[in-house]
Amino acid sequence: MTDGHPHETARDVMSEGVECIPAHETLDRAAQMMRDNHVGALPVCVDDRVTGIITDRDIVIKCVAEGRDPAHMRAGDLVVGLVWVPVDATVEEALQRMEQHQIKRLPVMEDMRIVGMISEADLAKHLPDDQLAEFVHRVYAGA
Repeated sequence: MTDGHPHETARDVMSEGVECIPAHETLDRAAQMMRDNHVGALPVCVDDRVTGIITDRDIVIKCVAEGRDPAHMRAGDLVVGLVWVPVDATVEEALQRMEQHQIKRLPVMEDMRIVGMISEADLAKHLPDDQLAEFVHRVYAGA
């Protein structure tokens, strides 16, 4: 799928400097962190280990829309699983994982610690337009 750069890895396309939110933190704090860091998703960590990801959409749909209080609901309450790739995964492998799980953000791990995140914006910088369009169609078609 990465005709232009067949040897690029997850490390080559990921954004670094990912900040985790502890699982015990509240969703209002998660929303503040997302705002301050200009991101739409945060990895959720327990003892410096990623257990999952929460998104701004998760907060709205699974908390606010259900009448729950984001000041009392914890980030760990929304975590249902973790899909990730190792730093040396190919971009094609990362795309396949994202398409398979219908996700738009993918943590990149090294030694079981998060070192970066791949988002649609990262893919837009590295994929030819036709491949990016194909990826977006596949992920959003299943959403």
